[in-house]
Amino acid sequence: MFMLYAIALGVLCGFVLRGSPDGLGTLRFRWAGLAFAGLAAQVALFSSPVTAVIGDVGASAYLASSAVVLAVVLRNIALPGLPIVAAGAAANLAAIVANGGWMPASASALASLGETLGEGYSNSRVVASPALAPLTDVLALPRWLPFANVFSIGDVLIGLGVAVAIVVAMRRTRAAGVTVDPVSITATRQSAG
Repeated sequence: MFMLYAIALGVLCGFVLRGSPDGLGTLRFRWAGLAFAGLAAQVALFSSPVTAVIGDVGASAYLASSAVVLAVVLRNIALPGLPIVAAGAAANLAAIVANGGWMPASASALASLGETLGEGYSNSRVVASPALAPLTDVLALPRWLPFANVFSIGDVLIGLGVAVAIVVAMRRTRAAGVTVDPVSITATRQSAG
């Protein structure tokens, strides 16, 4: 849920910097379907019915879906903010690979939220001495925030990169003095073809 705050922050900063949400429509993200498939797989991995069916295969599925998402980010690396997202995704993937397919969560970060990790598959495991410990989920959002959870420095980089991408896109149309009207763009393309 950390990402929801990054998106909201990006949109807020975009407005503060006098950007327009129309600019978001100018983003051309390649392999978007593959990114959604990878993210959807990760969301499915955290549901109890899926957990019950796949068991220990969840770690491999989580690793594979994380690699797919990183590949999509690398395919779009030229977009502003995406190099930061790639660095964060690579840091997370390194921590996950180094820890057998799970992202270790700090017991103290979880305790600050009043949470523990239950049995069954999750993307997180509490590990006494995780590999690449600084890259694991050692941070926590304040408990009073909705959807507060633990997160990693990689998540911070991903969120920062997403926020930068949103701000730049919102500012792009404003800076160019362009108002994006999808209907007229489509009509222009059809008449030109």
